Amino acid sequence: MSTSGGEHLPVLLDEAVRALAIRPDGFYIDGTFGRGGHSQRILDTLDERGRLLAFDKDDEAIVAARQRFGGDPRFSIVHGSFAGIPDEVARLGMLKRVDGLLLDLGVSSPQLDDAARGFSFLSDGPLDMRMDRTRGASAADWLAGADEGEIADVLHTYGEERFARRIARAIVARRAQHPIVATRELANLVAQACPVKEKHKHPATRTFQAIRIFVNRELDDLQQCLRGVLDVLARGARLVVISFHSLEDRIVKRFMRDAERGPRLPKGLPVTHAETLGRLRVLGKSQRAGESELATNPRARSAVLRVAEVLV
Repeated sequence: MSTSGGEHLPVLLDEAVRALAIRPDGFYIDGTFGRGGHSQRILDTLDERGRLLAFDKDDEAIVAARQRFGGDPRFSIVHGSFAGIPDEVARLGMLKRVDGLLLDLGVSSPQLDDAARGFSFLSDGPLDMRMDRTRGASAADWLAGADEGEIADVLHTYGEERFARRIARAIVARRAQHPIVATRELANLVAQACPVKEKHKHPATRTFQAIRIFVNRELDDLQQCLRGVLDVLARGARLVVISFHSLEDRIVKRFMRDAERGPRLPKGLPVTHAETLGRLRVLGKSQRAGESELATNPRARSAVLRVAEVLV
C-alpha cells in the first residue's frame, strides 16, 4: 500500500488481482484492506454471487471500508489481524471454500503520512506506532518499560540494525532523564547514537521499522496466518502475498517452498504416494513494480509479489 502526492495508490494492483485468477462467483479475502484499492478491483470483477471478506487492524481503515462499501451486500469486513482469518472462515463454515487470499503487508500510506500515528520520523508526533489503537501498548509505552537487552534484540532482529546495542544504550540513558514520547526525539537520539550513516537512508529507518514490527506483532501474525491458510483455501485457489521487507518475504518464500516440496519423511516410512506430495504450487518467479509504477509511486520499490496455487 502506498501513496504519491497525498493520493492513495495500491501497490502492484494489476499484478495482484490478475494473480488471484478471480471467478465472478467466487469467495475471496483481502487480508489487509488499507483504503480499499485492491478490494475495489476484486469487487469490480465479482458478479452478484461473488463475495469479498476483508480484514484490517486499523480502526480508521474499518471506518473507510464501511463508508466505501457498506452498502454492497457482497462485502464484509472484520476489525482484526489477518492472523484471525482461519478462525473467522471456520466460524462462517467456509473452510476449504475460499477461492483466493491476498495479503498486502506492511504499513499503509495513510498510516505513514499521519504524524499523529507515530510511524514516521519525517514529522513530529506521538510515538504510538500501533496499527490498532484500541488495544496493546504503544511504542512509547514499550520503550519506557523494556530493558536494554530487549530493546537491542528487537532492533537487531526486526530491523537488522548493526548498532542496536549502542541505540538501546542511548534510549535507556535518555529515558532515565525523561520519557521518550515523540517521534522526532527518538529519531534524533538514534542519529546521534549511530557512528556511521548509510547513504540515502536516515539513521532511524531501521529502528522505527523494528519497533513498528514488534509492537504490531507483524511477523508473528504473518506466520500464524500462513499456518492456517491451507485449511482455508479451496483446491485451485490462489495465495497472493505482497511483502515490503526482507524478513516478511523470507517467511512467505519459505512457506511456499516448503508447502510445494511436501513433508520430508524418513526413507522407508510406510506412507502412500499422495501423503508425500506438496499442497501448493508456486507460480512463476517473484514480481516487482515496473518503472512506470515506480515513477508515480516510489514506495513500491521494495514490494515483492509471490503467488502460489493450492493443489489439495
